[in-house]
Amino acid sequence: MMRSLFSGVAGLKTHQTKMDVIGNNIANVNTVAYKSSSITFSELMSQTTQKASGPNATTGTGGTNARQIGLGVRTGAINVDITSQGASQSTGNPFDIMITGENFFVVSNGTDNFFTRDGSFYVDGAGNLAMTSTGYNVMGWGVDPETMDIKRDSVTALRIMSSANMTYPPEATSKAYVAGILDKNDKNVVSANGKAINLNFYDSLGYSYTAKLIFKQSQNPSEYSVELEKILDSTGQEIDTTGVTFGATTLQEKKTAFNFDNDSYKWVGSELRDINDNVLVNVNQLVDGTPGEFKGKDELTSVPKPGSNPAEYYTVGESMDMIAAAYGFEGSTEEFFNLYFVTDANTVPVTRQTVQQILQANTFPNLLTADTTAGFEADGRFFTGGNVAFDPDNGEFAGMGGNATNSTLTLSFNGLPEFGNFSDIEIDFSECSMFDNKGTSTLGATSGDFDGIGAGRRLGDMIGVSVQKNGMIYASYDNGMTKLLGQLATANFANASGLEKAGDNLYSATLNSGEFDGIGVDVTANGGYMSTGQLEMSNVDLSAEFTEMITTQRGFQANSRIITVSDTLLEELTNLKR
Repeated sequence: MMRSLFSGVAGLKTHQTKMDVIGNNIANVNTVAYKSSSITFSELMSQTTQKASGPNATTGTGGTNARQIGLGVRTGAINVDITSQGASQSTGNPFDIMITGENFFVVSNGTDNFFTRDGSFYVDGAGNLAMTSTGYNVMGWGVDPETMDIKRDSVTALRIMSSANMTYPPEATSKAYVAGILDKNDKNVVSANGKAINLNFYDSLGYSYTAKLIFKQSQNPSEYSVELEKILDSTGQEIDTTGVTFGATTLQEKKTAFNFDNDSYKWVGSELRDINDNVLVNVNQLVDGTPGEFKGKDELTSVPKPGSNPAEYYTVGESMDMIAAAYGFEGSTEEFFNLYFVTDANTVPVTRQTVQQILQANTFPNLLTADTTAGFEADGRFFTGGNVAFDPDNGEFAGMGGNATNSTLTLSFNGLPEFGNFSDIEIDFSECSMFDNKGTSTLGATSGDFDGIGAGRRLGDMIGVSVQKNGMIYASYDNGMTKLLGQLATANFANASGLEKAGDNLYSATLNSGEFDGIGVDVTANGGYMSTGQLEMSNVDLSAEFTEMITTQRGFQANSRIITVSDTLLEELTNLKR
């Protein structure tokens, strides 16, 4: 009689334990990444009153089964449905991350590693990625500073918001290209000023500049000069380009007509005078004895400015400006002095003398005599740059400077005092073409090569962080660059159900789950992936839990009846003495 009482008590206890498990599941129905538990019962033990016997061939009797009386029930196992994926909940927070698959995030309290499916993270004050609930650091792999690839070593805290990651360093532009259509009927192309395009580039400190390139048509309609006109800084101020070179000294054949202004100027020997006979320029004072060169533009001559008191003297540069103005090239002094004339077409090679050389030699043929009223025509000009050639039959690019295999010119800054801040820029012209585009040219210059390499950049500020499906964390910057900051490591266990709950949605490794090797695995190695802006919800099934609750309640009631009926029987037994 006492056995049934204790069996009933054991049944009450185990059903109460099952109710506790069900209650905990329902309580955590909205807990992030919670994994539901289930309980199984097992028979406690049995009292054997008679063992089993076998058949007796001698007597002809059969065998008998054992006689055993069960003594109740106990909890067999409490299993966690840890491999069942919970539904996804969209949060929009880029640091909320959900793992699809059987892997776990690795987090650390500074001493021990724990494992979780709770991907609700944030960036703490030190710039580390951490759990919002506990503040434990999220672990992962860093970036090798030499290769800039992920270095899969022992996991460490992911410090993604360090001062080094908040900005992206600037870089000097090293490559560029010019592409588009150069229409020979474009009014800008055939004008004296030529077709201008702008190339924007950066120095190594991230400062921006604009190089203005000019295309001018040659005597040959399929060949155009390209030259550097000026460079502007980010404020729009023109910088001194004395030390800047673009291409090389190049010959362009192009007839250029011009006239001497007899109404305002006259030549008297080596002197250029105004209409009032004031000496403006003495060519002999411009030459310093070096063949082919004038004195420095800032050097003073001994020619006084008319009406100045005390006397002020013209500089070499001002003298050259006045000579150019006398021939209609006011504001284009360099262009004027680079014009050349074929002085002896019968010699081989042909001799070409520039206006500057003629002035330096102090020889004044009909070109520069004061009594000449007829117009002059130069045969061409020298310039610093290159000649872009096109195939006259199909309009395609045909090379630079007569070399069909050459397609580039280099903008070099080695002559600048601060040249270390710049990188030479190799400019490719192979994508230029000469087609009829109804008088409109579409030429444009772009920094970087055709793949965007070598474009240069300014200093970039971080504007966002994103996590890829493989757990790699990238920062994006407002200069268009991205940077790999690290990768979230994950852990995978042979028996994930063997993990031990440690509270706060955390698990600890046990002997039955398998040990964590300290390095972890890529989440995609087992076919899993990560999703940002989402959290994994609890995998508790309320319909199943309520059903289990009903069966548990019935079991508890039945076991309580065992106790009450056994008590009634005992009461009847004690009443036999009356």
